[in-house]
Amino acid sequence: MLGTLLTLLMTALSLLVVDIIFPGVDLANFPAAMLAAVAIGGVNAFIRPVLSLLSLPINIVTLGAFSLIVNGLCFWLAAVVTPGFHVSGLLAFILGPVILSAVNAVLNQYVVDRYPLLSGTPQAQLDGDRQSKA
Repeated sequence: MLGTLLTLLMTALSLLVVDIIFPGVDLANFPAAMLAAVAIGGVNAFIRPVLSLLSLPINIVTLGAFSLIVNGLCFWLAAVVTPGFHVSGLLAFILGPVILSAVNAVLNQYVVDRYPLLSGTPQAQLDGDRQSKA
């Protein structure tokens, strides 16, 4: 439960960073970012696998480049169902999810390194890592 909440919080913070960095992505406020994080999670869990399967032939022909379009479509779809979250322009459609992934990876790695117990790492594994470093 705490891990899911932390993931949503990191995604919302990443969305706010994308809003600051990229002009085509607009978020109204932090609650809109939290709703957008939930929407992105839902779209990525339920709709993206279907889109990826349907676009597999195109993805093979383009050597995986079409997955950027699938990511952008999922990002845009989350913006459509979330009030206060808008994606406008082709560059925001394609580069918004890329920047979101990069920022989210950095924030999640920071949390895992800084607060390993919050990230859901079992205490026994942490103790084993400490012993192997000593």
